[in-house]
Amino acid sequence: MEHRFLGRSGLLISEISYGNWLTHGSQVEEDAATACVRAALDAGITTFDTADVYAETRAESVLGRALKGERREGLEIFTKVYWPTGPGKNDRGLSRKHIRESIDNSLRRLQTDYVDLYQAHRFDVSTPLEETMSAFADIVHSGKAHYIGVSEWTADQIRRAHALATELRIPLVSSQPQYSMLWRIIEGEVIPTSQELGLGQIVWSPIAQGVLTGKYLPGQQPPEGSRATDEKGGASMISRFLRDDVLDAVQRLRPLADEAGLSLAQLAIAWVLQNPNVSSAIVGASRPEQVGENAKAAGVKLDAGLLERIDEIVAPVAVTDPAQVAANVPPARS
Repeated sequence: MEHRFLGRSGLLISEISYGNWLTHGSQVEEDAATACVRAALDAGITTFDTADVYAETRAESVLGRALKGERREGLEIFTKVYWPTGPGKNDRGLSRKHIRESIDNSLRRLQTDYVDLYQAHRFDVSTPLEETMSAFADIVHSGKAHYIGVSEWTADQIRRAHALATELRIPLVSSQPQYSMLWRIIEGEVIPTSQELGLGQIVWSPIAQGVLTGKYLPGQQPPEGSRATDEKGGASMISRFLRDDVLDAVQRLRPLADEAGLSLAQLAIAWVLQNPNVSSAIVGASRPEQVGENAKAAGVKLDAGLLERIDEIVAPVAVTDPAQVAANVPPARS
């Protein structure tokens, strides 16, 4: 397993991170989830990403139990705050109250004294950014988090937050966006801004919710039991890719993957890691063997000619327009 610095910070993280967004505490039984975590550790993965909202807080608890007994200093544990975690009006968002309460609850569930990275899961349009960043500063200065990051923030939001973080002397070091061959919106503004300010990308869904594995075929219904048929498993997000022109392009990538000695999924993960601003690609799994296979994308170098041929196939069908991310932007809180 290769490791990279997270942005311009001194924190090294594994090129492949293990995430439990749709699996732990919901789709996968705990024994299987624990087996996946063990497979990640066996593959050399040291970076684990979760969030308080995943599986209604259960995902953090499952991950905490799965990592219990591991040398804490040898791990990088990331979590997030923003989405509702309770019935109250203040059980959501990025207010000082919710942030200060959420970090303590996350640490309890994760069975740790600190997280390496605490991330704002979305931008909160209802809370002054100064209040949010001040609360994050308290978390860092208290030792409950080493670094601060954001997820799915625009370039302008990142720039404003970075200015406040600099004033408050806290390390805002990362952005966690969706990024894949088929979803390239961050290339326009987020990556250039992040490079300028010293943030690294920890990208999620590098295989486009499974579409880049090649298992969805043009002109055919999605396989039974696949994520595309499971409303709890992200079916609504996959639907944006289930067009014949997209699925045909994915199938045309298969000879290129074979040529590189990779599976389609490994090619997709390796592709995002060719971007120098990407510090890590998050992979999830429902079976341990998936983790080991995906981890083989670490350290893979794709030559310029192969990258050009990939672009000839998938760039025409990739999502690049920021207007298409409306589904990722939450409404203002009442």
